Amino acid sequence: MDTKELLKKVRKIEIKTRRLSDHIFGGEYHSTFKGRGMTFSEVRQYSYGDDVRAIDWNVTARYNSPFVKVFEEERELTLMLVIDISGSEAFGTSHGFKREFLTEVAATLAFSALQNNDKVGLLLYTNQVELFIPPKKGRSHVLRIIRELLEFEPQNKQTDTAMALEFLLGVMKKKAIVFVLSDFLDTAYEKTLQICANKHDLTGIRLFDPFEAELPNLGLVPMVDRETAQLAWVDTTSKKVRLAHQKAYRAHVEYFEQTFKRSGAGHLSCATDQSYVKKLLGYFKARI
Repeated sequence: MDTKELLKKVRKIEIKTRRLSDHIFGGEYHSTFKGRGMTFSEVRQYSYGDDVRAIDWNVTARYNSPFVKVFEEERELTLMLVIDISGSEAFGTSHGFKREFLTEVAATLAFSALQNNDKVGLLLYTNQVELFIPPKKGRSHVLRIIRELLEFEPQNKQTDTAMALEFLLGVMKKKAIVFVLSDFLDTAYEKTLQICANKHDLTGIRLFDPFEAELPNLGLVPMVDRETAQLAWVDTTSKKVRLAHQKAYRAHVEYFEQTFKRSGAGHLSCATDQSYVKKLLGYFKARI
């Protein structure tokens, strides 16, 4: 992808996702993810209806008129986007590639954080950490994150979510809002997830293509595993083969849902032919 085409794609994603974050997600994001508490801002004269418990008696006595303390939420928060860019994310059918869909969701979350003056960081992973961008504020920083999501080429194709979470625990010492975006086709991350969910406000977003859930009857079809590059001929006319695929896929989904639930972390799933806007709004509202 040349520079001109890349900038055009970045701008297109910025326009779409920033509009969503400005008009839809910004308020929901702010309400869902609270700051560290309330901090003193100023004093002002008492108005009818103010809580009498907020009266500043020292100032009131000095000016012989009632004054109240005004507090504001201390919102210095950090959003970490932990994103799977393994080979399976390059899969897609009529609704586009999973990685393109994933980029839009991540950009929407990043601009929602930006609107609330929060820091945003990025961790791209396969079965190793491919790229880590420390959290910072600002539009130019968010645009850099989008560029990396669009053009970064990983060295590996396989997935290790546990490894990514272990790295996150090592680099993020303070509590952060963490979104892990993946198709979650790997397993064995439960123990690390529990530790991470105890330290951070963690949410897993499972993004998948509807054709992954159920094999269509297309005859004898050559299929390549995106993560191992192994080729296999699959007889999709066989009901037994289709049911076996469905069972294996369902096992991954159940592992994801049950593991996140037991860990006390949030989770949601969204297909590439569904509206991630509705899914995210529903998730945010359920948490308030």
